[in-house]
Amino acid sequence: MSAETVITRMLDLNQVRTNGMALAVGFFLSFRLFIMLLSVRILGTDPQTGVEVSLVLNILLLVFVTFHSLGEVRLPVSQMLHLWPVRWAFMFLCFSCCSLLWTSAASVPAAIAYWCAMAADFAMVIIMLRGGRLTVVANSLMKGYVWGACAVAVIAWLLPAQSDLRLGDEELLGPNAIGYLCAFAFFFAQYLMREKDGKWGPAALLLSVTMLRSLSKTTIIAFLAGEVFLLLKDNSIRRRTKGLLALGATVIIAAFSSLLASYFDSYVSTGNQAETLTGRLGIWTYFLVEAIQQPWIGHGFHSVWQVVPPFGGDQFEARHAHNELIQQFYAYGMVGVSMFLGIYGSLWLQVRRLVAGPRKTFFFAFLLFILVRGLADTEAFDLSLPLWSIVLISVLENHEFANSQRVVDVPSHICPRPFTPERRV
Repeated sequence: MSAETVITRMLDLNQVRTNGMALAVGFFLSFRLFIMLLSVRILGTDPQTGVEVSLVLNILLLVFVTFHSLGEVRLPVSQMLHLWPVRWAFMFLCFSCCSLLWTSAASVPAAIAYWCAMAADFAMVIIMLRGGRLTVVANSLMKGYVWGACAVAVIAWLLPAQSDLRLGDEELLGPNAIGYLCAFAFFFAQYLMREKDGKWGPAALLLSVTMLRSLSKTTIIAFLAGEVFLLLKDNSIRRRTKGLLALGATVIIAAFSSLLASYFDSYVSTGNQAETLTGRLGIWTYFLVEAIQQPWIGHGFHSVWQVVPPFGGDQFEARHAHNELIQQFYAYGMVGVSMFLGIYGSLWLQVRRLVAGPRKTFFFAFLLFILVRGLADTEAFDLSLPLWSIVLISVLENHEFANSQRVVDVPSHICPRPFTPERRV
């Protein structure tokens, strides 16, 4: 074999392993957390303009993805919709759009703009999976997301600490958003390491330390629940590696012990009342009482901000119900509860049917992390597990199941044969 042939094959392999458009989309999906903040603090714009910049970039990226992905179809959208998690996510998107007709949002045009951004995220992932190689698109999207989260983490460390010692900006960005982004990206980095697609140890370390430094209590508890489950159930990880990981976590926590002690004192004495357990109970009670007033279809998309009155003496303005199930009940009534159960239930069933192994354990741990976090925190518009990630994870799980069926042929009357994502159409 000539040297020219070897070099050509190596270049082809590198092209196959990375999808530039998916990399850019993944980076945007995580880094946009700081776009509004950077627009205000660096360019001197007002917050509304910063939000508009983020939304415009979101739509422009969808246009680029659409033109970039024209042509070959590897995985038709109709086949993706055969997967129940994708169906439920699509139904959630459609119903949230319909709710704009009766939403109690303070600004309906703003609600429409936010819905369009959420739909654009969903569409971009669908379009890229439709035309690209599944594993390449999925891994590239995760790589971009991890790099974007790392950029957010670095900037967060450079910002002045808030009055309660946590990361973020007093007016524009809370620490919970930073902590959750870093934890979410950590799981993506962990998945890439398991797939042996690059060296993500330093990125994972930065993300985990930043998550701890954010002092986002709910995210940290959910993260620990997912990682402890993973370490206990994943037999592919050697005991020595588990011991080193536990030791490393102990060292990091010990290094932050003085900060944690100072934050605890601040939290107990002068902390935001809405962030305490008593405050959360008050928020949950209010949202439940309001949800019961419109129990079937709810108050609609983006019906919290500047609609729900401030809480407590510090006049805390909630962006959501701080509980995912209550938030869906408030926004979409019993329909929202049904969609919540349908999405997470179908994902759980899809993971459950996988062959026992490291990937199955990983997906269970990731789902556990999402559900635990949703007990005391959620998102203002999307689910805790964003719609675009539901599509990505569901298709990946189906691909894993399809691969296992090639080894163990299950009769069709017991388990329908899944589609093969790499098939050309």
